[in-house]
Amino acid sequence: MNRSSALLLSLVLLSGCQALAPTSPDDSSPAEEATSTPEKPTVYGSFSEETLYSLLGAELAGQRNRLDIALDNYVTQAINTQDPGIAERALRIAEYLGADQAALDTSLIWAKNAPDDLEAQRAAAIQLARNGRYDDAMVYMEKVLQAKGDTHFDFLALSASETDADTRAGLQKSFDRLLVKHPDNGQLIFGKALLMQQDGDAEGALKLLEKNPPQDGEVAPVLLRARLLQSLNRGDEALPLLKKSIRQYPDDKRLGLTYARTLIEQNRMDEAKAQFTSLAEQYPEDDELRFSLALIALEGKKWDEAQGYLEELIERDSHVDSAHLNLGRIAEERNDPQGALAEYAQVGPGNDYLPAQMRQADILVSHGRGAEASKKLAAARDAQPDYGIQLFLIEAETLAANNQTDRAWNVLQQALKQYPDDLNLLYSRAMLAEKRNDLEQMERDLRAIIKREPDNAMALNALGYTLSDRTTRYAEAKVLIQQAYDLNPDDPAVLDSLGWVNFRLGNLDEAERLLRQALERFPDQEVAAHLGEVLWANGKQREAKQIWGKFLKENPESPILRKTVLRLTGSENL
Repeated sequence: MNRSSALLLSLVLLSGCQALAPTSPDDSSPAEEATSTPEKPTVYGSFSEETLYSLLGAELAGQRNRLDIALDNYVTQAINTQDPGIAERALRIAEYLGADQAALDTSLIWAKNAPDDLEAQRAAAIQLARNGRYDDAMVYMEKVLQAKGDTHFDFLALSASETDADTRAGLQKSFDRLLVKHPDNGQLIFGKALLMQQDGDAEGALKLLEKNPPQDGEVAPVLLRARLLQSLNRGDEALPLLKKSIRQYPDDKRLGLTYARTLIEQNRMDEAKAQFTSLAEQYPEDDELRFSLALIALEGKKWDEAQGYLEELIERDSHVDSAHLNLGRIAEERNDPQGALAEYAQVGPGNDYLPAQMRQADILVSHGRGAEASKKLAAARDAQPDYGIQLFLIEAETLAANNQTDRAWNVLQQALKQYPDDLNLLYSRAMLAEKRNDLEQMERDLRAIIKREPDNAMALNALGYTLSDRTTRYAEAKVLIQQAYDLNPDDPAVLDSLGWVNFRLGNLDEAERLLRQALERFPDQEVAAHLGEVLWANGKQREAKQIWGKFLKENPESPILRKTVLRLTGSENL
């Protein structure tokens, strides 16, 4: 190697370590990082000429945004040299690229060759946990713990949330073993409480946290304890706990936000608004707080106040689509359909796009401008093909909801020509066919769905219910609904269907039991009509009238309630 090449390489290696890839998700890009000066240059050992050229190639590849080449070179040299500095660099690039196996391999090389570096031990533990090797991860975490370093037991516990119960149980045993050695370690206690929460033992997790109050500066256990109380319907107990902690740590934003959200969950909207306002004053640049205030104002139907917040967000170029969507809703509340259309039209692709398209379609169709709605949705499908199926569904469902079933049918036929394999379109056509009294088409479509997805509970239930309600094929219907029930035993729609088919089969007591469950879980007018009819047939006419009366008061124009009452009592008046 000549002198100029050696000098160039040394400069690259000394200044480029942090330049190649961000060390955290908050960093913007490798190219932007390349212009910054690292706080502490990485020190390398003596390497062969081949290794130096490989590393130089990696740095140059990184500067050209070919991080795949850079990663490959760094991983190779980390394995060959076992150098902790190279291994750390390789890990950072792998993390940025989401290369899980490379991240695990290089973290273990770094930890092995830097046994006194707590960050290296912690990195290895985290990568092992991400790969489901929790017992191995605990070995490295214990090294950090013994050195009195800041561990990440909460990460280990959180990473177990997507695993199976056996894995979580094994990890909890590891926590218990460490707690025997370190019984007062707050991070271990917090991690174990997280695991217990994941396993559904909210009571046990809460008792563990209450028995071991957090040490000074530990806020996460307080937040978890508040969440546990809320999950146990004891949110009123969470409020004083949070308020006390806020007095202790007035600058901790998480506590303030949790307190405000708990107030909302407790329906104490005025207090929640005051808390969010206080936070917004404390953090004037936080637009999430401003958006929360807008939503609270909307909930309270304070349209002018909500509009002010939303317009301010648009000026700040924050939550723009959500702001326009909610401004459209405000315009609708003020009976200004044209203003609403103007706001909805400004919502771009994203989470708020389809709701905005749906509201535009509904306004236009309900105001006799169906052709304009179809034209707009067709243009939207051309401009945003990724939303094509959903936009077809919006058009069909809006037309059907406005009693334009023939036009809705034509839309679905057109959609299925373009997307013949889409089950959502097929299901929508089946439901529309039922409305058109075309039960043969409905059955063909639903059976086509079931053939492709035998465990599609929604299709099984829909077919079973229709057969029980519109035909005399009760035994066949019950088999289908029972399959849906076995898949989703807590679904009130399935409970309603199972109750109804039992009624058709003459099993009145079983029908009553199931329909009571369904109505308790989903207080719906159709379920109320069904339960009332079963009670009527079971000699409980007074209770049947009470249920019908209650739901008619809430839904005086309900067709199914009125038809049921008229058919059984001879009068629409109870």
